[in-house]
Amino acid sequence: MSDIKENNNLPRKWLSAEQKLRIVNESHESGKLVAEVARKYNVGVSSLIKWRQLAEVGSLMSVKNQEQLVPMTELKKLQQENKQLQRLLGKKSLQIELLKEAIEIAREKKLISRQPLPGVDDIVSD
Repeated sequence: MSDIKENNNLPRKWLSAEQKLRIVNESHESGKLVAEVARKYNVGVSSLIKWRQLAEVGSLMSVKNQEQLVPMTELKKLQQENKQLQRLLGKKSLQIELLKEAIEIAREKKLISRQPLPGVDDIVSD
């Protein structure tokens, strides 16, 4: 914590997210009181408590834009959902290609009309 000045008069906005996280981690150390750690780094107790809560859910506030970061559990859930949707899209694309080939074969063998249905674009022309 050497890069964080103890008992300085700088406003809290000068602390980076990494510095806040290190302060939060120190406040979790055995035998340390939140108020003592807050006083040591000249930050408000309520701010430190808020940082601790945000750190618990994995969304320590960004210093510059005040946006919450996405918790890792939510990120993993969204990545899994994305993979499932990509797989489904791949299956549907394959089905479309197979149907196009079936239509071409059926038209060659004159099993179906070569003319597209009225009001429907020709599926094979893509």
